[in-house]
Amino acid sequence: MNSLATDHVNRIHAALDTSEAARSALVASWRRSSSLHQLDPAERNSPRRVTDGELRIARQGLERLIYAAQPSLDRLYLAIGGVGCCVVLADRNGVSVDRRGAVHDDDTFRELGLWTGSVWSEESEGTNGIGTCLVEQRAVSIHRNQHFFARNTALSCVSAPIYDHEGNLAAALDISSCTADVTENFINLIGLAVRETARRIEADNFRLAFPAARIQLSPAAEAHPGALVAIDADDMIVGATRQARLAHGISDGALERRQLVADMLGSEPPAEDLSEAERAALHRALARCDGNVSAAAQMLGISRATLYRKLARYQIRYRP
Repeated sequence: MNSLATDHVNRIHAALDTSEAARSALVASWRRSSSLHQLDPAERNSPRRVTDGELRIARQGLERLIYAAQPSLDRLYLAIGGVGCCVVLADRNGVSVDRRGAVHDDDTFRELGLWTGSVWSEESEGTNGIGTCLVEQRAVSIHRNQHFFARNTALSCVSAPIYDHEGNLAAALDISSCTADVTENFINLIGLAVRETARRIEADNFRLAFPAARIQLSPAAEAHPGALVAIDADDMIVGATRQARLAHGISDGALERRQLVADMLGSEPPAEDLSEAERAALHRALARCDGNVSAAAQMLGISRATLYRKLARYQIRYRP
């Protein structure tokens, strides 16, 4: 082990011997790497690679998201690929399922382990962009000697989490650089691109998940970027991104009950014609009355018989 690697290992051990982990997210990650995962910062083995069969299964689990991500991955690589960077999409287990990189950098990144099929979970690789991003579920930058393993200190990595159409952690998007002169200011600029691309992938995947719905930006989108809802023909919310769920307290249970978009937005949505407006109003009344026809009729100011006729006309199911 050379002197730089020795210095790095000593620095990590010194940090772990103090109470710094309570104040530093980085040292907390080092402590997880050392204590929880029993990793040694001096370990020199290359990152673990999954088998072809395991990689195929990992890709199948993210099939729609990988498809949705292709244009965004291409644009991101075109923006940064010429400056010694590669783009990696990893699943929630840290397995690299897709990547972009320049041919002249392939040997370097393959040797470093930034290759399709490599495992970059924190459990396997200690503190690193992909793995730490997945554990902490936030965008992170791990610059050179912030990595846990001494062998990874040639890398500068920026990663952001990606959530699926149900708001669950699904993947991590990463840009890694192997150039020695990359600055932290440059890493910060890359961080903006990674976060924006992650949100774009989430939005594209969300649209693919609800092809028959109209996708609407939440009024809370300014404070919660990426807050989208999927709305059916009856103005009921049938899907919401993680940011929309956080902003409006939308749960799986609320989606199963088909929460009204009007209730969430605080205003009645416009209808294209009177028939659609009436149909939507009937749905809203039933939803607000939990399917109780008598209560819905009272809310609408019509008789039960009239409401029954309208329900039959529009073929709307209700609770007997």
